[in-house]
Amino acid sequence: MKILHMVAFTLLVIGGLNWLLLGVFGWEIGALFGGSTALVSRAIYVLVGLSAIYLIAMHKSDCKMCGGWQSATM
Repeated sequence: MKILHMVAFTLLVIGGLNWLLLGVFGWEIGALFGGSTALVSRAIYVLVGLSAIYLIAMHKSDCKMCGGWQSATM
């Protein structure tokens, strides 16, 4: 599960940086792969979205700050 969490977190960071680039410079990461309608870009966007859903669902049980299983032992 740790590997899945790290992959999801990395994709979520990439998505956040994409929004930053779009908001500040009007440029998105998908432009590297042929624009937002290209299959590769769409796949990346879907994976980023699924990562966000996964991290939202798993956040409470994994987060030290919110009272997840690790903070119970501290």
